[in-house]
Amino acid sequence: MDFEFKTLTLDQAASLKTDALVLALPDEMLTLPAGSAGAHLLQWVQKVSASGDLEAGVGKLITTHMGAQCVATRLVLVRVGDGSASAMRKAMLAAFATLRQASVHKVAMFTGWVTPCPGALRAALVAAAEATYAYTTTLSKPKPRALSKLTLAATDSGDARQQFAQACAVVKGIELAKEWANRPGNHATPTLLAEAAEKLGKLDHVAVDVLGPKEVAKLGMGAFMAVAQGSAEPLRFIVIRYNGAAKSQAPVVLVGKGITFDTGGISIKPAPEMDEMKYDMGGAASVLGTLRAIAELQPAVNVVGIIPSCENMPDGRAIKPGDVVTSMSGQTIEILNTDAEGRLILCDALTYATRFKPACTIDVATLTGACVISLGSVRSGLFSAHDDLATDLIQAGESALDLCWRMPLDDEYAEGLKSSFADMANVAGRAGGAISAAKFLQKFSAEMRWAHLDIAGTAWKSGTAKGATGRPVGLLVDFILGQAAAAANAPTVKPTRGKSRRAKA
Repeated sequence: MDFEFKTLTLDQAASLKTDALVLALPDEMLTLPAGSAGAHLLQWVQKVSASGDLEAGVGKLITTHMGAQCVATRLVLVRVGDGSASAMRKAMLAAFATLRQASVHKVAMFTGWVTPCPGALRAALVAAAEATYAYTTTLSKPKPRALSKLTLAATDSGDARQQFAQACAVVKGIELAKEWANRPGNHATPTLLAEAAEKLGKLDHVAVDVLGPKEVAKLGMGAFMAVAQGSAEPLRFIVIRYNGAAKSQAPVVLVGKGITFDTGGISIKPAPEMDEMKYDMGGAASVLGTLRAIAELQPAVNVVGIIPSCENMPDGRAIKPGDVVTSMSGQTIEILNTDAEGRLILCDALTYATRFKPACTIDVATLTGACVISLGSVRSGLFSAHDDLATDLIQAGESALDLCWRMPLDDEYAEGLKSSFADMANVAGRAGGAISAAKFLQKFSAEMRWAHLDIAGTAWKSGTAKGATGRPVGLLVDFILGQAAAAANAPTVKPTRGKSRRAKA
């Protein structure tokens, strides 16, 4: 979908040759002088609002045909409340869901009556993309997204154009994440995921390295290799570097769990809804999407994305409950449950991350069902012992409307990880399972400012709306932009374009 920014009056917006014109109607509408351009539409809007035909409440709307008063085939009047980012998101989800049903191709969104609010325009555009998204890759007769062009008619300002640019980038990132998370396991193997990452290496200031089994073995990633050994699909260890600042500037490192399909291994999962375990690489997909958005925005910051990717299968060579493996850090792990495999691949990736001497490291994973029980599908779970890092992530989630909630990390939660046969066990029982999983990862991140995002409840939706959400791409993009702003005065050198290195099978 193409986005376009135009500075238009209401009269000019009504003259656009589009299939639909969406008018954002705030509770306190900006007034127009009598006889001004667009006054005829304004009078109609006021009559509709006063008649009661348009119900009160954010997201309530009315669709009509205006004839000569509006060139667009359809006119959608939607209430946006106070015009805040959250209200604009809710309103545009409703408006564009209606337009999706009508299969419109070109739409203009007029926001000239709305008092500018932080992030509101970005939220509106991201919501429009979300409401019209369509997955097509594995369909024999796909129905692609009907909406091909969205024109934002807004008051011209530096902030409006900045929000527009961010929205365009974030949508690209979210939709890349959705694409790979939505793909079935046989269409999103570790090898295919690595190829998707290599395509990012064609973007300015991005370099990609892909390591295969031989290179991973040389690194001593015993925990990662243990999970992969039950699958016929070879593992891939993907490293994506965005070089937007001086080499001396410590990077933000993102680590994404890339289990492209999770059966649970020998500790096999129940059959119902196991198909949704294609989403177990939601963390990896979000890292791909975030790097895609950052490459579009080109902030002055360095970012490294690390994706350990493999399948978790119950083959004859698969790890067994009770097996002990040695991680890259040298710490040994007793595997009590093979379905707690995400933390095993992440722990080696976190150890690998230390070589970059990061400013901070954030791992993103569909890690525990326990987090779904705790927070549902509204907020991702946030774990960190670093207050400043946690605060920045929470604020980024709020600005991006991609919310998270900070969970405890008391040392007592790690008691259940004790083992008589290894340095630690990989599970600690059902109680507080999301926290004990985070405590496990914390054992491999002592040298770093580290945070863990458990997105098991937010990475995808089930039921009739089944599909990937693309979260937490928005949160991560806002966090990285915040880090770039904080380092704005740091000395920079001209970054170089990177090359990709392919794996050895």
